[in-house]
Amino acid sequence: MNPHRRAKWVLMVGILAFCLGIFWIWTVQASQGGTKAVRLFGTIEFRTTLKVLPRWQRVAEKAAAQMVRLAQWKGQSRPRHVIQWQRMMTAARTLSEMEKLERVNRFFNRWPYRLDREVHGVSDHWATPEVFITHSGDCEDYGIAKYFSLRQLGLTPAQLRLVVVQDRIRGIGHAVLAVYLNEDVYILDNLTDQVLPHKLYRHYLPQYSVNETQGWAHLPPKRRTAFSDRPSPDSDTIGKDP
Repeated sequence: MNPHRRAKWVLMVGILAFCLGIFWIWTVQASQGGTKAVRLFGTIEFRTTLKVLPRWQRVAEKAAAQMVRLAQWKGQSRPRHVIQWQRMMTAARTLSEMEKLERVNRFFNRWPYRLDREVHGVSDHWATPEVFITHSGDCEDYGIAKYFSLRQLGLTPAQLRLVVVQDRIRGIGHAVLAVYLNEDVYILDNLTDQVLPHKLYRHYLPQYSVNETQGWAHLPPKRRTAFSDRPSPDSDTIGKDP
């Protein structure tokens, strides 16, 4: 083969392979609701199986059917908190996705923070949404109730993750809900009614995150300072645990 033709052929094959690679990456990201392009809290992610999180599996298996039943509950026998939740959900259905996040976050943050030992008599228990709106709960219970309410409002599993984090300011474990929206990640936190981008929470270091189909383990980047040039929220913005 003529050397010039061979070089031209190699170049064309290289360009084709590059284009196919870009198309494959775009297809994978689109199928996952765009979550692949965003590194949650700037961390490195590794996929894991949900089998290592039996508490979450137990809740997820019950929650979807439970939320449908709560939505369809009619009559005078409905508890007040169920009526309040139904009204909130009805009002939220016509809102934009960001407005849905804000409405759901504010609604559940009205519930008082209660320790698992106080509510369930054990040190760690993950409650279903119905149990939470009946008895309240702690940080992961807020996130679970918000997660499945947003699922009922049309958000997909690819957009949602319950995230267990280490709060490096307070030196304790915590849990929040992360929502992938508009090529960014927004955090629903029981410590604030504001729905803020994850880049503002430089003091949150995620340990693992889950949705209904997948789990992720997280490792910090080599340089946390490269994560964001924005300042961390001050105490007035974030608030403190009750």
